[in-house]
Amino acid sequence: MTLLYNRNGESRMVTRTEREHDVIIVGAGILGSAAAVALGKQGRKVLLIERDMSEPDRIVGELLQPGGVKALHQLGLADCLEGIDAIPVHGYHCIYHNEGVAIPYTSTEGVPERGKSFHHGRFVMKLREAALKAPNVSVLEATANNIFTNSVTGAALGITCTVKSTTTPQHHFAPLTLIADGCFSKFRSKYIPKQPAVRSHFVGLVLKDADLPAPNHGHVILGNNPPVLVYQIGTHDTRILVDVPGKLPSVGSGALKKYLEDTVLPELPESIKPSFKDALETQRLRTMPNSFLPPSVNKTPGIIVLGDAMNMRHPLTGGGMTVAFTDVVLLRDLLSPSLVPTLSNRDLVVRQMEKFHWQRKHLSSVVNILAMALYALFAANDNRLRALQNGCFRYFQLGGPCVEGPVSLLSGIRRQPLVLFMHFFAVAIYAIYLIFAESSLVMWPVMVVHSGAVFVKACQVRRLLMEVRGRQRMGIVIDKKESMCGDFGVLLGFGWIPQEEHERICSILDQPITFPA
Repeated sequence: MTLLYNRNGESRMVTRTEREHDVIIVGAGILGSAAAVALGKQGRKVLLIERDMSEPDRIVGELLQPGGVKALHQLGLADCLEGIDAIPVHGYHCIYHNEGVAIPYTSTEGVPERGKSFHHGRFVMKLREAALKAPNVSVLEATANNIFTNSVTGAALGITCTVKSTTTPQHHFAPLTLIADGCFSKFRSKYIPKQPAVRSHFVGLVLKDADLPAPNHGHVILGNNPPVLVYQIGTHDTRILVDVPGKLPSVGSGALKKYLEDTVLPELPESIKPSFKDALETQRLRTMPNSFLPPSVNKTPGIIVLGDAMNMRHPLTGGGMTVAFTDVVLLRDLLSPSLVPTLSNRDLVVRQMEKFHWQRKHLSSVVNILAMALYALFAANDNRLRALQNGCFRYFQLGGPCVEGPVSLLSGIRRQPLVLFMHFFAVAIYAIYLIFAESSLVMWPVMVVHSGAVFVKACQVRRLLMEVRGRQRMGIVIDKKESMCGDFGVLLGFGWIPQEEHERICSILDQPITFPA
C-alpha cells in the first residue's frame, strides 16, 4: 500500500497494480502524440491521456516549415502528412502596399526545401493514429484532474484522471509525467512562474477556391494595418488570418465584421477579395489569442512541461510546430535508454532536461526572436517602425543572401541566432539609407533626426539578446569586452557571424557594413 498526496496535501491509500507506466503524457496534440510514439519506440511504457479524441478544429497550427518536416522524418512520422490533402509550400510571397516580392525556401545540396500546409485537425488525427499503433503506448480518453506528489521530496508520482463518460477517478503512476496540454494548459501555473501575455488576436476564415497571387506560397500582406496571412490548407481551402492588436472588436455586435469589411478588405489583393467577401457572409468569425510565453526550466522532479504549455510566440512565422517536433527529437535523444536506463532516476532526468533546455535554444531562440521582431515590424504603429518595415521589404527585394539568410532561419533549417541579429541590423541600416535616398536634399537635416530615431528603435532589440546569452552554458566563450562593446560587439566584433555572410551582404548592398565598437 502506498500513501499518495496531491498538491493540496490531501492523502489516500491506493494500491499500485496494473496502472504503472514509465511515462504519462497529458495531451494528445502535436507534441504529445509525437512524444508518445518516440518514447514508445524506445521501449518505454507510455500512457497518453487526452480529454477529447475527436478531431480538433483550430485556426492555427496549419503550416509546417521545412525544419519541422525534417524533424518528422527523424521521428519516423513523415507519413502523417499523407492522405490529408496537404499542400506543398515552396516559400513566402510578401505583399507590401500592393507590391510583391518572392521569398523562396533555400535548397540543400541542390534540392529545394519544402514545407507543408494542411487542416490542423486532420494532421493531429494522423499523429494520434500513429500513437495508437506505436509499440508500448496506451491511449486513454480522460480528463487529467491533478498530479500527486511525494510529500517529502515533492517529486511527481503520477496523475489522477476521470475517464470519459465516467465519474470515478483513476490513479496512474509513473516516474515521469510530460505535460503537453497546449496553450490553455491546466497545469502550467503549478510548475511555471511565467504566464502568457496576449499581444493580439487572429481572426480566421477559410476562403473557398481562392485565386492566390503565388500558389504554393504563404502570403504576408502588409499595408497601413497589422499583417494578414494567407496560405492554402487544402485543394479548395485557403486560410486567411487577420491580426487584430489590442482589444478585439465585438463579434456579436457586428463590430468585428465591419472592421474586416472597412479596414482589411481594401488592402487585400484583388484576386482574393471575392472569396473573402463570400467568407464574411457565410462563415462564423473565429478568433484565437496570439500569446507570448518565454521558455522556462522546470526543475520539479518527475515533471516535464513542453509545447505551448511551456513556450509560445506570435504565430506569424509559423514556427511553433517546427519547435515542437524538434523538441521531441531532442527529448528522445537525451532520454534514450542508453543515457537514462530508468526514468526513476529523477536526478539524472533533471540533469538531462537542463541540457535539453540549452540545446533547444539553437532553434527556439531563432523562432521566438524572429517572430517577435517581424511582428514588431509588420504591425508597425509609428513612423520609426514603418521606416523599418519599408527597409525590411526593400531588403528582401535585393534578393540573394538578403532573402536566403532570413528565410533559412524562418524555415527552421538554419539555427544560428546571431545571424538573425546581423540581418536585423542590416535591415535597420538599409532603412536609414532609404530614408535619405527617398528624400530631397533640402529635407536631409530633418531626416538626420528621423534616422537617429529609427536607429534607436532598432536597437531596442537588445533585450532579445538576453535569450541568446544562454549559449554560454553550452561552452561558447563570450569575450569580456562584450559588455563594453554593446550589441554590435556581440554581432560582429568577436567572430560570431560567419565572415562570408558578412561579405556577401555587403556586396549586395554595394557598401560596407561597419558598426561602432
